[in-house]
Amino acid sequence: MSTPSSYQPVSADYFDRRGLRRYAGVASLWALGVGAVISGHYSGWNLGLLAGGWGGLALAAALIATMYLGLVFCIAEMGAALPHTGGAYSFARASMGPWGGFVTGLCENVEYVLTPAVVVSFLATYLGAVFETPPSWQPVYWIAGYAVFVALNIYGVELSFRVTVVVTLAALACLAVFWLSALPVADFGRHALNIGAGPDGTPVEIPEGHGPLLPFGLHGVFAAMPFAVWLFLAIEQLPLAAEEAVDPRRDMPRGIIAGLLTLLVSAALVLWLNPSVAPGAFALGNSGEPLLDGFRATFGGGLAKTLALVACIGLVASFHTILFAKGRQIYSLSRAGYFPRFLSITHPRHKTPHVALIAGSTVALALMLGLWFAMGADRGGAVIQGMLLNMAVAGAMLSYFLQAVSFIVLRRRRPDLARPYRSPFGIAGAVVTLVLATVTLVFQLLDPVFVSGVLGVGAWFAAGIAWFAIAGRHRLVMAPEEAFALGASETG
Repeated sequence: MSTPSSYQPVSADYFDRRGLRRYAGVASLWALGVGAVISGHYSGWNLGLLAGGWGGLALAAALIATMYLGLVFCIAEMGAALPHTGGAYSFARASMGPWGGFVTGLCENVEYVLTPAVVVSFLATYLGAVFETPPSWQPVYWIAGYAVFVALNIYGVELSFRVTVVVTLAALACLAVFWLSALPVADFGRHALNIGAGPDGTPVEIPEGHGPLLPFGLHGVFAAMPFAVWLFLAIEQLPLAAEEAVDPRRDMPRGIIAGLLTLLVSAALVLWLNPSVAPGAFALGNSGEPLLDGFRATFGGGLAKTLALVACIGLVASFHTILFAKGRQIYSLSRAGYFPRFLSITHPRHKTPHVALIAGSTVALALMLGLWFAMGADRGGAVIQGMLLNMAVAGAMLSYFLQAVSFIVLRRRRPDLARPYRSPFGIAGAVVTLVLATVTLVFQLLDPVFVSGVLGVGAWFAAGIAWFAIAGRHRLVMAPEEAFALGASETG
């Protein structure tokens, strides 16, 4: 099969300078997936309450959970069959050629570069409240957060995964404490159903609760879908750890499926219990700290600072684990020549992609600081948390669409491919994922707040595609993903 790209010879030590170390088992992979997502159970999901009411958000979450169920089983099959660090790029490269691989990798790159920036921004907000520092200190927290956790990720894969397991378990324990404390005082009808639709269709508070389950009808369900994504966003990063897993063909499917099942239980409890206590769903829909609001209702306001510090655990878990994914994602595209090759050089002692981690974090910090100083301290934080969050979700939806297409193409064109694990949903599961990802992206475009983020993704893509068309596609390297894809095309 001919391609519009060309491969260049590399030095004998090229791959030696880009080696990784195997360490992760099922428990580490489970923690990596759950930890990446868990901050979305602390905040972000709640904004969908004002878009769809409790019932609208709950149905939206069910649709999004269905999308992720289909996606995760597709990834479990492809990740076991193609156990390379490239993840989504690797899947698309094997099924749709270099251009398909690059565009899919670019979609994931948007998500993994920008999501940690959003999370560290939320983390800085919490820390500012705990230590009573002025808003002008926010960039200091960002820089410190990146410095500490990039260093942890560089120091070694063993330390990185140990930290991941600890902070993920701690984040889940924090949520469990809330669930247990909320059960005795929860009043679903009074608090969760206190949102109604005003004469102009905007949300209004029903003081006594017991309002309609779907105050905005089916439109509210679809409008809430982009917010429900935060209950599961980033679980798909696990294949990026394939070359650091001890037995990826066996452990990758087990880790990602166990992670999704954990998140399904946690998401259901969060959606039920957090809006069912004071201050109720209407106030929660505008809150930047819904879990803390719930803690205040169950433990009282006197513990607010302590609770804010505890709530940082979930943000730390996601920040740390998505930084891990960002480093591996940039590393894999660089090792194969899609990004500049120097980005894939690994640390000579620790065997971690330190150049990719530092470069990706520098880009994110530069973007954050640029927005901060352009908008001012009063508006900068909100713009970062809004625009960059929306860009990350848009990149993720495009990536899911392309991964579902990759699965379908591989099933049809490579039925002989060795598949240690097979999705029980097959092509039907991929089609469901494809449709629901498309619907979510469409409703992002219909939301004026989301549009700016989607347009930002378009600009990112334009720059990336220009690079690949002019230079990248002529500088490819026969990395494991490329060798597999070319071998498959010759024998398929």
